[in-house]
Amino acid sequence: MTSSTSTAAAPASSPVPRRRGASPALRRQHRAAYLLVAPFMVVFAAMLVVPLVYAAYLSLYREQLIGGVSFVGLQNYVDALSDPAFAAGLVRVGIFLVVQVPVMLGVALLVALLLDSGTLYLQRFIRLAVFLPYAVPGVVATLMWGYLYGPDFGPFAQVATALSLPKPPFLSSWMLGSIMNIVTWSFVGYNMIIMFAALRGIPTELYEAARVDGASELRIAWSVKIPAIRSAILLTLIFSVIGSFQLFNEPQLLRTLAPSVIDTAYTPNLYAYNLAFTNQNVNYSAAVAFLLALVIAVLSYVVQLSAQRKERRS
Repeated sequence: MTSSTSTAAAPASSPVPRRRGASPALRRQHRAAYLLVAPFMVVFAAMLVVPLVYAAYLSLYREQLIGGVSFVGLQNYVDALSDPAFAAGLVRVGIFLVVQVPVMLGVALLVALLLDSGTLYLQRFIRLAVFLPYAVPGVVATLMWGYLYGPDFGPFAQVATALSLPKPPFLSSWMLGSIMNIVTWSFVGYNMIIMFAALRGIPTELYEAARVDGASELRIAWSVKIPAIRSAILLTLIFSVIGSFQLFNEPQLLRTLAPSVIDTAYTPNLYAYNLAFTNQNVNYSAAVAFLLALVIAVLSYVVQLSAQRKERRS
């Protein structure tokens, strides 16, 4: 009786499910995906990973007159941190970042809001006209503005001479502002397109509800549109931070017009370039480049973190 009861009470043993491997069709899909990604990974490794590793290796050595190339560890980084030329370049691009980026992004946001409002005539023409400077190569844009800035042959200088006014010092005391103007002219359209695309993705029901509540178009733009595209604005801000510290084309080309104003260390990127290709000091140049990359990474992270904290509070 007891045995039969215990037998009846015991749960029926269920078969343990077997783990089945991926089906042949799924394995073929995985192989096809790896094959499609492989060319990119090869180019990415050859053009980015390998040069970065090699630059890191170079930054740990120093070429000396006696003894040749020798391992110095982090000494190049220590020297770069106490280098006044590198520090002056960082301060200069810091001023550039604080002044130029808000102006550029503010103009881009204003144009994007005006285009999205539908109150402008010839919207397609205006959108193309604002974006067109971004399609101009940076070298061409700098040479064009360098001609306009010219103190002898530039149209601004000629107009000032005709009016018996002093020539604008675009290529002397106003040099940093002149570079800001070139970068702003070139990149307002790029940032405007990113913001305008984000604005077009906002549901129109939000606008209709705000209008029903009596909100004006200005209030809708400030309280509905701008908060809705906060991620797009953050993206343009991070890109602008990176671009500011990578400033190179404009000072390098304008240096031929004003060599007494723009030196070889006008920006950190220009300083690293001249160290490597003019002074043939590739080891120290690699250390400067890595420190610059570290500054860019830290600032980008701080900007993103502060934006996330503001979003959580709101």
